[in-house]
Amino acid sequence: MDFNLTDDQRMLAETLGRYLAQRYPIERRHAAAASALGYDPDVWQGLVELGAVAALLPEAAGGLGGGGFDIMTVFEQAGRALVQEPLLGALLVGQALARADEPERWQGHWQRMHEGAVVALAHAEPDAHHARWSVATVAQHDPAGWVLDGHKAVVPFGAQAQGWLVSARVGGGVHERDGIALFWVPRSAPGVQRRDYRRIDGGRAAELVLRTVQLDAHALVVGPARGAEVLDAVLDAGALALSAEALGAMEVAFEHTRQYLQTRQQFGRPIGSFQALQHRMVDLWMGLEQTRSAVINAAAAWDGDDPIQRAWACAAAKASVGRHGTHLAEEAIQLHGGMGMTWELPLAHYAKRLVMIDHELGDEDHHLQRCIELMRQRAAASA
Repeated sequence: MDFNLTDDQRMLAETLGRYLAQRYPIERRHAAAASALGYDPDVWQGLVELGAVAALLPEAAGGLGGGGFDIMTVFEQAGRALVQEPLLGALLVGQALARADEPERWQGHWQRMHEGAVVALAHAEPDAHHARWSVATVAQHDPAGWVLDGHKAVVPFGAQAQGWLVSARVGGGVHERDGIALFWVPRSAPGVQRRDYRRIDGGRAAELVLRTVQLDAHALVVGPARGAEVLDAVLDAGALALSAEALGAMEVAFEHTRQYLQTRQQFGRPIGSFQALQHRMVDLWMGLEQTRSAVINAAAAWDGDDPIQRAWACAAAKASVGRHGTHLAEEAIQLHGGMGMTWELPLAHYAKRLVMIDHELGDEDHHLQRCIELMRQRAAASA
């Protein structure tokens, strides 16, 4: 198994890193977060033009690959710069459309995504508590097509998106795996109510209330026969992406803390020379490297042909991020002292993002439980 990046992936990482270092200082991020959009449209367009979105999409969708290490490359650089632009929505929707029942029908959507269209996955619901198959939103078939009713929660850039990929139930019980389908709901669809709000870690999210939303028959992206399978792959991609983003943020937070310990003087010497603090930094470094290994393993598994191994590796990476990323965020602030919590210090914003990543698309406990369930599936299949 080859864990090395290709020349194209290394070039993309270097290009994105340089662009973000030059064009995306923390002050610009703050200004974008406070705006009505919640992101910087110029920076977003720059990322699109540099191939960040194309790298997340498979070649069939006009992308550059959409493989595990492509996803890791883009999101690790995004994490290093605390990018809050809508990359995650592009990944989730793009991967779903590539697995559509009739992929050729969505060429126009892919083209608009390559041009910078903002899209979002609307799957989580208020009472789901990270449960992957907890879908109470209902889709009913009628002569004109489909009618959707339901409530979607914490949709990233839900109010800014030009359209939403919505999970809805056409059969089965609320918590059952079977009976889930995916629909494309355009922004212009009547009956969609949006409540927009700022997120504590940057960017924006929205609550979507769907009330008798009428869609034509072509709005069905993935039918119930494959809905859960596709949703599995899409959410695994999201777990990999968030884990890679957390890895990038952890790298920067660790480096900022190391530099501070080398410069902060106490008792006539740098506090980094004290053995107790050195031991704590070693613990943080070990957590960082364990996370790196987990993310690399997930990226490699994403490119494999074993869906259980893919799901397990992505869940393990997300669980690792939840444990080590949150621990690093807390320790980095404590080692900085009171200044670690100030708005002016970039570290505080890295810490907030690391804590919030743990709760996005399932927290540490959720993914640990998922790993257990997947191992049981593997054992049952081999028995």
